[in-house]
Amino acid sequence: MPRTWGGRALALRGWVDQVARESPARLAMTVFAAVITLFTLLLLPPWATASGRSVSIVDALFTATSAVCVTGLVVVDTATYWSEYGRVVILLGIKIGGLGVMTLASLLGLAVSRRLGLTQKLLTASETKTERLGEVGALLRTIIITATTIELAIAVLLFPRFVALGDSLGTAAWHALFYGVSSFNNAGFVPTEHGLMPFASDWLVLVPIALGVFIGSLGFPVILNIMTHRRRRHHWIRSLSLHTKLTVTTSLALLGGGAVLIGALEWSNPATLGAQDGATRVLSSIFASVMPRSGGFSTVNVHEMQPETWLVTDALMFVGGGSASTAGGIKVTTLAVMLLAIVSEARGDKDTDAFGRRIPRDTIRLSIAVMFMGATAVLVSCLALLRLTPFGLSEVLYEVISAFATVGLSTGITPELPDSAKYWLSGLMFVGRVGVVSLMGALALRDRRRIVRFPEERPIVG
Repeated sequence: MPRTWGGRALALRGWVDQVARESPARLAMTVFAAVITLFTLLLLPPWATASGRSVSIVDALFTATSAVCVTGLVVVDTATYWSEYGRVVILLGIKIGGLGVMTLASLLGLAVSRRLGLTQKLLTASETKTERLGEVGALLRTIIITATTIELAIAVLLFPRFVALGDSLGTAAWHALFYGVSSFNNAGFVPTEHGLMPFASDWLVLVPIALGVFIGSLGFPVILNIMTHRRRRHHWIRSLSLHTKLTVTTSLALLGGGAVLIGALEWSNPATLGAQDGATRVLSSIFASVMPRSGGFSTVNVHEMQPETWLVTDALMFVGGGSASTAGGIKVTTLAVMLLAIVSEARGDKDTDAFGRRIPRDTIRLSIAVMFMGATAVLVSCLALLRLTPFGLSEVLYEVISAFATVGLSTGITPELPDSAKYWLSGLMFVGRVGVVSLMGALALRDRRRIVRFPEERPIVG
């Protein structure tokens, strides 16, 4: 028997090694699917719910997928429906899913960096001197330590505030830890009843959570790059990688633009910002602009927002956060590269440049593929949900983009969806979390060599 089990273990290890070499994307999808299945089983027992009754398979699957894919969409209220055991399972799913995404992205990036210079910068191989796969272990340990430190720092900032608001020490510690993990991993799950709406004017609660979401959405390559170069006394900003500069500048531009647009559209809406004082309106506008990075928290009723605000939020959610981060979407660097390519084309430049660096053509092609894949997934899912549900296009589009970009913001229709739509959104969350990273890795690793090249002819475009 030991030999039999030993032989099976060796065979499994051999299969994993082979798949990792041939198709890292397929291995990533298999691992994530297995983790989601495990957490679905952990949520099925009756002791996982506060009522003591077993949850349905579709609701358990939806919740597990949302947690592991760090989305935040829910079909039942996290604070009241699940027992303490259930909420601990959800928190573990968020933690494992968030770390899994970052470590997976780093592993794929290190593999890709042997062929693509920009992707090498993307995953900080050059900055950390991690150019050999044998050094991946040290890099991943750094990722885990950094992520855990930031989560605990957010919890430490939140803990005294929850105590001051009347929570017991144990409850305050639990809420602070849950929000720390959920915010940095851009998960959007809330352990408190009514979420963050009761804290709409509380800067001491919302600012640490917003900072956690924003830092987590930048991605580990950016965090590590800044930590590595900040020790330099002179010109440390200039020495940052191109990926870091593009991610930070684009994220700040989207944050500022989103806050202005959301604030302007909702300023006089009595159901949202209109009922708040001036300082609270500013805080709510900024908070609402940070959350589409993939955070998913909300201090106002999204269902009461203007349709124009939904459209602005749709665009921000579709872009998402930084590459190799816990955020979803097509990524801010994809948007930045596409905009830079458009500007270069309009100027008639052969090269696409940014911050004194030339962006390879392969990266531009990859950005086009990622954006097209994301738009196609959203389009097909909208068509499916319009057929499966009685809701209108605006609500369906908002929910679909939120699922694809693993944001978690909702107009409130998710709990009312039929089982078929819940299964569809579960698959879309999975595609949104694993699909883009896997596609990037698969396309970048694929280098088809052709002996014969056809004559060049330019078609009419535009």
